[in-house]
Amino acid sequence: MKAIAVFPGKPNSAHLAELPKPSVSDVSDGRGVLVRVLRVGVDGTDKEINAAEYGAAPPGFDFLVLGHESLGEVVEVGEKVTEVKPGDYVVAIVRCPGSSIYDQIGSSDMTLDDVYYERGISHRHGFLTEYYVDDAEYLVKVPQALRDVGVLLEPLTIVEKGITQAYEIQRRLRIWRPKRAAVMGAGTVGLLATLALRLRGVDVTTFALDGKPNPNAELVEALDARYLSTKEVTIKQGAKTFGPFDLIFEATGASVVVFESMQSLGKDGVIVLSSITGGNRTLEVPADRINLDFVLGNKVMVGTVNANRDHYEAGVRDMAQAQTVYPGWLRQLMTHPVAGLENFKELFDTLSGAKGAIKVYCEVAA
Repeated sequence: MKAIAVFPGKPNSAHLAELPKPSVSDVSDGRGVLVRVLRVGVDGTDKEINAAEYGAAPPGFDFLVLGHESLGEVVEVGEKVTEVKPGDYVVAIVRCPGSSIYDQIGSSDMTLDDVYYERGISHRHGFLTEYYVDDAEYLVKVPQALRDVGVLLEPLTIVEKGITQAYEIQRRLRIWRPKRAAVMGAGTVGLLATLALRLRGVDVTTFALDGKPNPNAELVEALDARYLSTKEVTIKQGAKTFGPFDLIFEATGASVVVFESMQSLGKDGVIVLSSITGGNRTLEVPADRINLDFVLGNKVMVGTVNANRDHYEAGVRDMAQAQTVYPGWLRQLMTHPVAGLENFKELFDTLSGAKGAIKVYCEVAA
């Protein structure tokens, strides 16, 4: 069967690879589930792996199959599988368990291991292929009503984990009901963070670079949230007018925004970082003032990356609610489809340069 793969460490090595079709018997104890891949979203992670910035092939292979944002249909199940049946739609959990105590209790997203295992990223093949097989434990069922937008679940789980961590941390305050939040960035994750916070009744101000009008701003405002262009209003100015912010979700990929956000967080607030910033940028920041404000203001900063089953299931619930509260909104994020694995060059070209792209994805099967 066909797959889109790279040679880790070799820049721009995306190519069409061949793999044998997997079988439910590849998973022990009758727990295997064979899944036909329908759609796979691509994002900056895939672009960075193809640029040889990171990524690792599974043992016994010199290539890595890409793709960590999946939606598939169950084809066959092992004799001991009760959670799903043929015809069900599923999304696979990206992080695979390692050996630490957190891996053993179902929280592999919080592993202590130096080597970790992620589908399409590190030491495990991804989903840009025709079929895959996995243990039913690592598949999350998606309702029929979410079939058109189910491929958005994986990026939404990053948001769900970040918001969950914020609430868990703030249990220290006994009562914490955030009223005002800021989202930094209006890309896919920023838009999904705006959605998740609005579903929780929070007043949201989303900051992004581009001025209005633009499609992302329209999507933000369709949620009754506020869109501000940082070309027109600085983050500090926005915080003074629409804050103080009880929660800030940062999703820009720009470290300078992280430090600006830290200076705009209200007392007893939490800032959630979802960006992974590479490079060696050096900034001059008011370090003493930031440190003082965080200590005296009981502020917290936490990162979110990957997710476990609880976050996937929370994402399914939020997506289902969004379909009712904001009908058609999620579908508008699905902006740039590319048909067929064989068109991998078009897929990466679209990811790198398509104007107005929110979610680029491969239509693997009809």
